[in-house]
Amino acid sequence: MTETTLPPAPDSIFDRLEPLLPHVSKPIQYVGGEHNSVVKDWDAASVRWCLMYPDAYEIGQPNQGVAILYEVLNERDWILAERTYSVWPDMEAKLRENGLPQFTLDSHRPVGAFDVFGVSFSTELGYTNLLTAIDLAGLPLRASQRREFDPIVIAGGHAAFNPEPIADFIDAAVLGDGEEISLKISEVIAEWKDEDRPGGRDGLLLRLAETGGVYVPKFYDVEYLPDGRIMRVAPNRSGVPFRVAKHTLMDLDAWPYPKKPLVPLAETVHERYSVEIFRGCTRGCRFCQAGMITRPVRERSIDTIGAMVEHGLQSTGLEEVGLLSLSSADHTEIGEVAKQLADRYDGSNVSLSLPSTRVDAFNITLANELSRNGRRSGLTFAPEGGSERMRKVINKTVDEDDLIRTVATAYANGWRQVKLYFMCGLPTETDEDVLAIADLARRVIETGRKEAGTRDIRCTVSIGGFVPKPHTPFQWAAQLDVETTDARLQKLRDAFRADKQYGRAIGFRYHDGKPGIIEGLLSRGDRRVGRVIEAVWRDGGRFDGWSEHFSYDRWIEMAERELAAFGVDTSWFTTRERDYDEVLPWDHLDSGLDRDWLWEDWQDALDEVEVDDCRWTPCFDCGVCQELDTEIQIGPTGKVLLPLPTVRPSVLAD
Repeated sequence: MTETTLPPAPDSIFDRLEPLLPHVSKPIQYVGGEHNSVVKDWDAASVRWCLMYPDAYEIGQPNQGVAILYEVLNERDWILAERTYSVWPDMEAKLRENGLPQFTLDSHRPVGAFDVFGVSFSTELGYTNLLTAIDLAGLPLRASQRREFDPIVIAGGHAAFNPEPIADFIDAAVLGDGEEISLKISEVIAEWKDEDRPGGRDGLLLRLAETGGVYVPKFYDVEYLPDGRIMRVAPNRSGVPFRVAKHTLMDLDAWPYPKKPLVPLAETVHERYSVEIFRGCTRGCRFCQAGMITRPVRERSIDTIGAMVEHGLQSTGLEEVGLLSLSSADHTEIGEVAKQLADRYDGSNVSLSLPSTRVDAFNITLANELSRNGRRSGLTFAPEGGSERMRKVINKTVDEDDLIRTVATAYANGWRQVKLYFMCGLPTETDEDVLAIADLARRVIETGRKEAGTRDIRCTVSIGGFVPKPHTPFQWAAQLDVETTDARLQKLRDAFRADKQYGRAIGFRYHDGKPGIIEGLLSRGDRRVGRVIEAVWRDGGRFDGWSEHFSYDRWIEMAERELAAFGVDTSWFTTRERDYDEVLPWDHLDSGLDRDWLWEDWQDALDEVEVDDCRWTPCFDCGVCQELDTEIQIGPTGKVLLPLPTVRPSVLAD
């Protein structure tokens, strides 16, 4: 096959799309042209990526992973990268009615014309949106049926650490940090194209698989035992590794992205310049997949953070800076980072924010610095478990008295609202553990009123359902069933309502158990669950992460229908506890964590034994640093923000 047989450069479909815009909701989300967006010459690029976050523009546009890859790829003159997001059902209907494909936002080119269709998943509930995009792009739904010039569909993000439920629909998956591997994939594609595409589509996939860092499901066979469990997962081609390793970016300072993030035209969930101040977490919360799969901790230096903030604000005009990580207050220089950034932007409209803060990492000085240029809204803490016993089980080393002391300090210093986040359905949980949440909330209100000298005190309790995740110590745990989850939440709700003294000062928000069960089916499912996803999608399933679109009954009905032939059902994947010897669907995908260490930590959870943060203690042999040749990287660096002039509003306006 020669270059002369390649498809011609695709035309923009905007002239045909524009007449449809007045007939759909929020048409601005399909227009593109955001500040800092990039449109490159199609013919000048050797490799062309379409990047997708499988949700609506307002959710996907701020996504940090897509924003970083968009810049990393487009900085290379030989690579072109554009973006697409899930279209709402009204736009999907219009596209189908008018014979128009899924399109990119940057130049409105058909997604099916690109070399790579890279999809980043933060949650498994985006899987049906993936199928919509694949189908709208004009691609065969199943990877096995794709044609020579169809793009390679690659999954990434946290959900890609178990891509088995979508194995039939993707060509490949990548685990871990995407900056370096996206460039490596681009190099492999460019070389393959330069050599006139030897071996065709499978030839390219085999080259990617042989790198050891790209998982290609079609090159692995899954065999099952008579009782439905997996017997083995093994390569079916020579040269394909038995285990695929995750990618870990060790020098964050060398990759200060995003440098020029896109400024959204439509309203989005986060309108701020986000700086990831470190990656990884070694706190060891047993429920937390993000903390486990992103190990080890790698901090950005204070001067890099300062430079990123300065350049990011100048390039966007945004007025809020988010200092992001899994536990931002744990950065070894967070106090100096916050103080020096607050000093620099003192008197301007620039405000600083942290995500939810651990109780044992919070201090009032840090909080005051973060609120210096902004209003004092609420403080958010995540005890996760209602009782002391429960927090030992999940290794959330937060003492209740410490929480009350922290809350007292916050209320005494002018805060009036605290949000507490908990989970329901954790392993070994009882009704009493959940009802302890009410007792804790009462103490918070009582303390707040005493310290502030006013009754104008609020505490919001937010409850999420626990979903066991792959590559965590709880990957073997049974998930709590819907009925028991809802019954416990009702008892907690009744406890708040019955409290005449404090109940009205406590807000209560929760999700029922139904979405969690479906998320559990998808997060710990294997390839058989792919049939359920496809059936739900064909029945109209879209935007399952949105409560107004989610249908529990549809998922359960399709699961019963599609899984019956295999002798398993939804509860087999969700409310069943696994034992050590069972082959898990993701065991051939290496997050760096030693399986025996995870099992031992699971046993420690059942024994209510806590484990310290390995940043400050001897190594616990989780396996990450040894297996992946990495190490924990923390400060202090002794550096300062450079340069450090005070920035006034007139300077920012210029």
